[in-house]
Amino acid sequence: MKHIASRDNPHFKALKKLARSGRERRKTGLAWLDGMHLIEAYGQHVGMPEEVVVSVSGTQRPEIARYLESGKAGESITIVADALFAELALVETPSGIMAVVMPPRCPRGPDLAIDSILLDGIQDAGNLGSILRSAAAAGFRQILLSGDCAQPWSPKALRAAMGAHFQLDIHESCDLPAFLASYRGQAVLTALDAPASLYSLDLKGAVAWVFGSEGQGVRPDVAAWISLGVRIPMPGATESLNVAAAAAVCLFETVRQRSRP
Repeated sequence: MKHIASRDNPHFKALKKLARSGRERRKTGLAWLDGMHLIEAYGQHVGMPEEVVVSVSGTQRPEIARYLESGKAGESITIVADALFAELALVETPSGIMAVVMPPRCPRGPDLAIDSILLDGIQDAGNLGSILRSAAAAGFRQILLSGDCAQPWSPKALRAAMGAHFQLDIHESCDLPAFLASYRGQAVLTALDAPASLYSLDLKGAVAWVFGSEGQGVRPDVAAWISLGVRIPMPGATESLNVAAAAAVCLFETVRQRSRP
């Protein structure tokens, strides 16, 4: 167990760079988890973290103390002074515990015959994380992201997804048109001017839901491979839904239809 009390410590500097820099996380292939919930979700679905970082006051919290004593944290545990931990934390109220982890990688390419969610240019990490959370809750496992989506393993996306990442097969930097060209299910996107209602759709078979960027929607080269567009009925005065909300509506309509006798 290491102890760090100085911000001049080289290991502290490396941790701070990893916590603050998306470029550093991409270079190292590592992700930064903040809080007991995310760390326990990682342990349940993936395995031990590479390193656990705890504040001095965090070691006194019963939940954190039990976790450290359980052996699930592994052998690489770093205790840092509270003031230094606050510099690592990405939220206003530090959780007392963070972890460096290796994100799980999909062992094979996307399956062309199962339910999928395709995200085309989703720029907001919070929206991305919210969609992943809805996907896991709705039983969708396969996620394909275009190369210009927000980084799915960023701290903001991880916080928004609340551990959903570790229940999903996340394929990054995908060629979405190529996948859709060979997909053996039904590919669907939402559009405000689509004539068909979401609730008129038959969603019993494999479906690939396609959601586009918050401002531009699905790009033409992706939309060209999608034969079915539907609108979400909105009897209120609101013009449109946030992409994460629209995704949740569509995914749970799929669940509703499949749960009917």
